[in-house]
Amino acid sequence: MNEPCLLALDGGNSKTDVLLVAEDGTVITRARAGAFVPHIVGAPAAVASLAGAVTEVLASVPGGRASVVAGYLANADLPEEEEAIAEAIAAHGWADHVVVGNDTLAMLRAGTDAATAVAVVCGAGINCVGRAPGRADVRYPALGRITGDWGGGFGIGKEVLWHATRAEDGRGPATELAALVARHFERDTAVGVATGMHLGTVDRDRLHEVVPLLFQAVDAGDAIAEAIARQQADEISLLVTTTLTRLDLGDEPVDVVLGGGMLTSRHPALLGPVIATIATAAPRASVQIVDAEPVLGSALLGLDHLDALTGRAGDVAERRRNLRVSLATRQEARV
Repeated sequence: MNEPCLLALDGGNSKTDVLLVAEDGTVITRARAGAFVPHIVGAPAAVASLAGAVTEVLASVPGGRASVVAGYLANADLPEEEEAIAEAIAAHGWADHVVVGNDTLAMLRAGTDAATAVAVVCGAGINCVGRAPGRADVRYPALGRITGDWGGGFGIGKEVLWHATRAEDGRGPATELAALVARHFERDTAVGVATGMHLGTVDRDRLHEVVPLLFQAVDAGDAIAEAIARQQADEISLLVTTTLTRLDLGDEPVDVVLGGGMLTSRHPALLGPVIATIATAAPRASVQIVDAEPVLGSALLGLDHLDALTGRAGDVAERRRNLRVSLATRQEARV
């Protein structure tokens, strides 16, 4: 009988990591596919785009099949979307069991083993999840401004361009962001960058590249940049404090996990106000910034499901250790 193994997927807006993981957390092999965008191409097409990478890693397993597929994926924001993606994965026959969830759950699991925790991801987009024993999980639709969300790399990019172009045409105050954006995208003006994105001569998917420019302007004392960074910090803080309130966790010990590219930058203009707000709202909170590969959380959650199927309980600390070592080693081999 073949040893149980896990196929772990972490899909994002730019790439998808695919791991084949042994029961002890050792990564057997890994591959990478492109962006996972079911909200644009539909669940069947998005899953089909992973087939090459999945087939590559499953070649290491006799029979080419895993025990469990655990996919914790960006753009799986609603229960209906999770169900559609799970059905599309099951149709490929990659494993006996399929579990699908939002990538925010993977970030939370990557950051803590605690049963009581809140996680905020602020990368390309922004999202939050919270959990506590005996209470319903707190989730957010995270569909952008239409569901009350503000920020993340693409949202910040639009905000920076808004201010930069208004500064150039006289509708807004001067800001160093205009020159920084123009220079970065090799255009004469920020308006030229915006019109290039409209016409397709500048790739709109590069919008997140504006985030480091924002922090550069903050460091130079630009008032507009400082205001944008503070607004993003306020939004992150609001997600945390609202989730703590909904879970009634203000006076309880709680792990707060912060992840995603904007937060792992550790820029003080963003991180300082967030940590200060959490300390006031939840004095017993422990804040952790997670810069591990997000697929670590997908793998840990998948191994939890594997335990439930096999009736065995693996050593959580050993698995986390093995995953970290394997991921670091195999990442070095890929570079």
